[in-house]
Amino acid sequence: MNAKLFITDRKGTLTEKNVSAFADDGVENEVLNIYENVQYQTMEGFGGALTDSAGYVFSRMNGKQQEELLTMYFDESHMGYNQVRIPVDSCDFSTHLYEAAPDREDENLEGFSFADTEKYILPLLERAQKKAGKKLKIMLSAWSPPAYMKTNGSRTGGGSLKKEYRRRWAAYLCRYVEEYRKRGYEVVRMTIQNEPNAVQKWDSCLFTAQEEKEFLRDYLVPALRERGMEDIELFIWDHNKERVYERARDTIDDTTEDMISGIAFHWYSGDHFEALDMVRQRFPEKKLILSESCLEFGRHDREAQLENAGKLAHDMIGNLNHGMSGFYDWNILLDENGGPNHVDNFCDAPFLYHLEEGRLEERMCLKYYWHFAHFIRPGAVRLAVTRYTDALDFTAWRNADGRLVFVILNRSENARPCYLRVRGQVLEIEAEAQSIISGEI
Repeated sequence: MNAKLFITDRKGTLTEKNVSAFADDGVENEVLNIYENVQYQTMEGFGGALTDSAGYVFSRMNGKQQEELLTMYFDESHMGYNQVRIPVDSCDFSTHLYEAAPDREDENLEGFSFADTEKYILPLLERAQKKAGKKLKIMLSAWSPPAYMKTNGSRTGGGSLKKEYRRRWAAYLCRYVEEYRKRGYEVVRMTIQNEPNAVQKWDSCLFTAQEEKEFLRDYLVPALRERGMEDIELFIWDHNKERVYERARDTIDDTTEDMISGIAFHWYSGDHFEALDMVRQRFPEKKLILSESCLEFGRHDREAQLENAGKLAHDMIGNLNHGMSGFYDWNILLDENGGPNHVDNFCDAPFLYHLEEGRLEERMCLKYYWHFAHFIRPGAVRLAVTRYTDALDFTAWRNADGRLVFVILNRSENARPCYLRVRGQVLEIEAEAQSIISGEI
């Protein structure tokens, strides 16, 4: 048995290495185990967000740079992204606040305009889908209803959806699905509200568990069914992991169970991998997807790229090993400042484009994400693993074509020897200090 290893070292250099296995003679120490007969969830895919900001920056790049970015993300021979997340109306990563139907008197949404979405998001979506060579699976997420529908009268600063506008807001969300579908795009799922537990200075809206339950049960699901859109998957929560169990517990009941496809979560509040276990154990039929993940420059040193990439990869492996079946990065592209952002909430992205220099920069997190998306393909099944030390993060999958793939992350300052046991044989691997390894057998 032979394995091919792909190693990204602390400098970001990628090397390939072939390793031959030897018979398992009873090695006990420094062991990583893969158990192919113990299987878990199936991977649906990897993707990222197509925001106004990403679309704007993309429009400023030259053709060669655009092709480089699209190839890395959407070409099957590279990362092969098969799904994207797109905001409904503006979000913080928009060049300005906007609403498709801002008129309180427009009860039937007759003045609904898709012009803002058509400006930057649709051109990027069209190019991405062409590069993928197939329809991308779109997930829509709302940051806020129109200002007039909210208790605070503003898109920003939290507030809640007024009860008298629940029916119209449901129709509004359905209209977004219609607009994409009539243009030939495939909207397959929706999160009801981005970060419903946060009052933000940007587009935001509060939803309690009871409010989210009532809205989806009494308004959104009926509206979707009336329009023949019952195939849309609905995901609740779309916020951090520290309260993901409580939201699932309080929203899913005998009535809503068949209406809810899964729970979406973000990474910003820490590991909380056990919370995913709790959700999976109580609701084993529900999908778990990470719907947003990025490094905010207000909280993380933008120059600490190696450390930051390690944090993201640690979270990725932890989520995968605790039930995640889909991953959506946040902005796939931003400018050199981590914007544009209409409230200066600047963040990192795998690609940053330096507008004045005309230079496209690959960040270390892109190199790390490649180790997952390139190897763990849609349809892959997670396999049980064990590891000898918490200093290493480790996940293993079997792709639909039968290839066994694995990822080993070493965030420590020391190299770690590994004896990888699988199929009655052993592969001797050294995980270099601050490196990430993917392998295929």
